[in-house]
Amino acid sequence: MSPLDTDPALMAAIRDRFTHVETCPFAGPRVFFENAGGALTLKSVVETTATFAAIPDNQGRANAASHALVSVIDRAKGDMRVLLNAPDGKIFVGESGTELLFRMLRDACLGAPEGGIVLGSTVEHPASRSAAARWAGVSGREHVLIPHDDALGLVTPEAYAEHVTPDVRVATILHTSPVTGMAMDVGGIVKAIRAVAPDALIIVDGIQHACHGHIDIAALNVDGYAISPYKVFSRHGYGIAWASDRLTALEHDALAGGPEGNWELGTRDTGAYATMSDVVAYFEWLGAQVSDAEDRRDRIEAAAEAIHAHEASLTDAMLHGIGNLPGLAQIEGVTVIGGEDNPAREGLVTFAHAERPAVDLVAALDAAGIRVHTRKADHYSGNVLTPLGLDAAVRVSLCHYNTLDEVRTFLAAMQDLEKAAA
Repeated sequence: MSPLDTDPALMAAIRDRFTHVETCPFAGPRVFFENAGGALTLKSVVETTATFAAIPDNQGRANAASHALVSVIDRAKGDMRVLLNAPDGKIFVGESGTELLFRMLRDACLGAPEGGIVLGSTVEHPASRSAAARWAGVSGREHVLIPHDDALGLVTPEAYAEHVTPDVRVATILHTSPVTGMAMDVGGIVKAIRAVAPDALIIVDGIQHACHGHIDIAALNVDGYAISPYKVFSRHGYGIAWASDRLTALEHDALAGGPEGNWELGTRDTGAYATMSDVVAYFEWLGAQVSDAEDRRDRIEAAAEAIHAHEASLTDAMLHGIGNLPGLAQIEGVTVIGGEDNPAREGLVTFAHAERPAVDLVAALDAAGIRVHTRKADHYSGNVLTPLGLDAAVRVSLCHYNTLDEVRTFLAAMQDLEKAAA
């Protein structure tokens, strides 16, 4: 059990650090279970964004304001190294996490030795799957997709081991699925790849995983990792990537005569960098509340552990019920994607109802003041839903600032809808 489950004062303090926790500025009071579509934003991020949006100066000038902006960016990169546990390599911002995955996969495919294949899996989000398919084709390579386990909603290291060959030049891995909610064993998958193709360039989509707190680049032995800050308590408008020195050494778009190894094109938003310092500070603060750790990285690890435990409590209650409220697993006609008891689940439950279309359930829950989302069997989610014979499903995505009381509200609403349909 997490301290977040047992300390109401701590949960109140956590929720107080975020905007629009209980009320939508457009629709009024609501429970926010659409975190996979974009997490709540830290109040400090909103304040930081406003502060830097008002500053007219650019980086790289000979004045105090410009020097201060450069210092903010350097500090933010250092903070992100702690969050990601990435002592080497390059950290940089781009248009979005998706755009950065496209860039890194382009450079990997165009810069890898000729021949061979690009390896991925069918569970991946199109951010990596589409990028790998495009640049595999441009570079004259076959794009091989490993089938994921439909029942578990994930792909295993064993599945990679069965398909990896010595001619793998580039490989992609999804850290956590935004459709099934399952986290992959990235470390195990990397070992399976490197055992057969040690020089493969490996790029990881960490967009859905980042809000759960635990990213350890140094332990993963990969070449690229991308996140979308709006899914990890910051805001829209930019993405963050880490690239290994090996990936950085390949040719990529850059200004002629510019600094060697630079990934960024044009002047970047200092405020974007600064808001990631706010995110790191939040993880450190939370880690200090749930542990006695003094080291920054140790506090982040402690926060991640508490987050994982609390989100497991929330999803367990959602699936198996609270008090006299039945969970989703007890509702007749409900199918839980990835299974009811899957230890790989990270704060997300996707389900389908045999009698009620997903879009109708989402609308009914919205009317009851509960924000969830329809995942359709389209280019985003068809790779997961179509093999299951589903045209759509309901995604309920939680975060560590959500509470058991909010889960009770959701289950009570589901019970009311079941009674109304009887």
